[in-house]
Amino acid sequence: MTDECFGHPRLAAIYDPLDPDRSDLDAYALMVKEFGARRVLDIGCGTGVFALLLAGRGIEVVGVDPAPASIDVARAKPGSDRVRWICGDATALPPLRVDLATMTANVAQQIVDPQAWRKTLRGVYEALRPGGRLVFETRDPVRRAWEEWNRESSYGVTEIPGVGSVESWHQLTEVAGPLVTFRTTYVFAADGQVLTSDSTLRFRERQEVEAELVAQGYEVEDVRDAPDRPGREFVFLARRPETGHV
Repeated sequence: MTDECFGHPRLAAIYDPLDPDRSDLDAYALMVKEFGARRVLDIGCGTGVFALLLAGRGIEVVGVDPAPASIDVARAKPGSDRVRWICGDATALPPLRVDLATMTANVAQQIVDPQAWRKTLRGVYEALRPGGRLVFETRDPVRRAWEEWNRESSYGVTEIPGVGSVESWHQLTEVAGPLVTFRTTYVFAADGQVLTSDSTLRFRERQEVEAELVAQGYEVEDVRDAPDRPGREFVFLARRPETGHV
């Protein structure tokens, strides 16, 4: 199941204008350049912002996402024919040999089931060429980011061309161990429709993530800071060895 904000056609269509600042992708674009990647797998590509950015720079990109509505938005964008779009997840990929795989933003944390997480890491491993890398981010649980998820700090009104005014806000609904659930509410002024999307994220400790990566055959090459949120996130850089683990 995908969150309604990605899976509902009306919400997928306004995802980009509600989150226009994607400077969080800059660090990933720099790593594509740092490692000389020519083939990239964008896992949880959503509406295709990062995939299309890379494709515009001549990178061969495969974008994968389980939400058909988000993939539809991505396909409708200029330049979308340069990306190979797959509606699905990383546990059942076609044969690939990419240089770099990415999970940007909340993608890694949205895979909350431990078995699904293991299968995702393994599926990505198989899609990487020997020596290829996986890069993803996850919030540091110690920083307790969810304490800021409330209407007071998140309420906004966005004017969207062709749609009209949309109110939106987040509200924390439950904290159950490492699982944190919040609800996003959307109010469309044009017709008064109110839509909600419930999202659950898993907050993993650094040692837990490193141990699972190693268990799935990766070498943990580095754990970096997120430039746009210093001290708040871990950015994992894991590598498929040139030889070995099968």
